[in-house]
Amino acid sequence: MDKAFNELNRGEKEAFFMLPILNELKRLGGQADTKEVKKSLVNNCEELPEDVFTSVKVSRKGNSYHANNYPFNFSVTNLVMAGYLDRPHPGNLMLTEKGRQFNGTDKELNDRVYKISLPMWDERSKRNKARKSKLESSNDQEADDITETANDEWKTKLLNALEQLTPGKFELFCRALVRKMNVDIDEKIGVKQSGDGGVDGYGYMTTDDFRTTRIAIQAKKWNPSHLVSSPEIDKFRGAMDKYRAEYGIFITTSSFTRDAIHASRTGTRVITLIDGDRLTDLVAKYQLYVHPVTTYKLGDFFKDKE
Repeated sequence: MDKAFNELNRGEKEAFFMLPILNELKRLGGQADTKEVKKSLVNNCEELPEDVFTSVKVSRKGNSYHANNYPFNFSVTNLVMAGYLDRPHPGNLMLTEKGRQFNGTDKELNDRVYKISLPMWDERSKRNKARKSKLESSNDQEADDITETANDEWKTKLLNALEQLTPGKFELFCRALVRKMNVDIDEKIGVKQSGDGGVDGYGYMTTDDFRTTRIAIQAKKWNPSHLVSSPEIDKFRGAMDKYRAEYGIFITTSSFTRDAIHASRTGTRVITLIDGDRLTDLVAKYQLYVHPVTTYKLGDFFKDKE
């Protein structure tokens, strides 16, 4: 790649994503959800910035959005159209036989995919002017006329709300979340904002075989552009040593650098990393200070004229 990823326009980013998506799905066993694919891309594709899916932009209308989700999603759709990927169910991607057997270059893949997908896009645009408008806007640098899905919108709002919390309240929130995950929180260790010995929470988890594990919690309320680096992991591990914790949970509203992920997996005690994206999933799973709202989206049956 001649230019850095962030210097590419949206169409170039879309083309760039295709081969790495295939490669990471092969690495993941041929099938994975989109979140796993994105994390694998960040961890293994050195040409991608580490905040490629966490960096936030603000549109002219004042809405926050993750700009690189759009070229990624269009890249996936192109690969599906061309028969290299399949979607067994929403949010899940699977390599087809065609995808598994491809071993060419990125240019070869892009040429083959676009040869099939571009005529299909053209046909869709002829049948649906609204669809055509959306496709044309995908080539612009502004995303004002592209709306995020309801799922992405509420997650963005949640992360924005968490970033507005005071450090003490965010630590309280993280302890409440870990408590929902069946950890018995200690009421004395890690509950003070100063003199906590480097931990923001501490607790105990008893497994089915009656073995109790000591768990340390670290909470970092950081802006998405400020990634947690490996020195922060090392400091947390030192705090774990102080309290003889056998397990660590590091929670952030941001994300982690590749070195931080590697540091969390070294040594005898693995530290579980919870970034902003996974944090929103856990909040939804345990319904912590949120409640679900059910809605429905009309299917293509109502849109097609045939």
